[in-house]
Amino acid sequence: MALGYVRTARAAEAAEIARLQLATWRAAYARIVPARILDGLDDEALAARWLAAITDPPSARHRVLVAIEQGGEANLVGFAAIGPADETATAPDEPADALSTGTAAITDLLVEPRWGRRGHGSRLLAAAVDLWRGDGADHAVAWLFDRDAASRALLGSAGWEDDGAVRALDMDGTLVRQRRLHVALDPEPDESATGSDTDDSAVGSG
Repeated sequence: MALGYVRTARAAEAAEIARLQLATWRAAYARIVPARILDGLDDEALAARWLAAITDPPSARHRVLVAIEQGGEANLVGFAAIGPADETATAPDEPADALSTGTAAITDLLVEPRWGRRGHGSRLLAAAVDLWRGDGADHAVAWLFDRDAASRALLGSAGWEDDGAVRALDMDGTLVRQRRLHVALDPEPDESATGSDTDDSAVGSG
């Protein structure tokens, strides 16, 4: 029986995260993101960005997590990028400091489609929540493409709701609409000892 778990990403995995991101976007977002944008994505540039996110994050609260499925061999099947909410998490009509200092954000959460429906997305989300609680966050937000039904279903199953904020990304002349979801984070249970910044520990499991 395959085992799924989540841990922090390692520098050597930057290229695989980039590959997974490209494969997932091109499969899942083909009807959302303009084809010329998807065709123009560069794996080497993406890998360099992920390497920087892993090895030189803006703060200790910025993390890249990976989902691993361990059966006959270990496969990196998904990832999430999380951190404190900053001005990029605000809506166009909001001031830069509209979100409280206790607000965290998901900037990416993807599972490669061929590994879908195995609980990896839920494990990534649970690991993020554990880490946010450890950081003292009390709220979290995420922007989703308006037509991204799979991500909306995942977050919705964990209690995330639309908060009314909307924006449109200009993708080479095409406006792609997004909505922001939010969730209140329950206080961390006293007996919990979840969350770790070390590469070798699982920060979420199931």
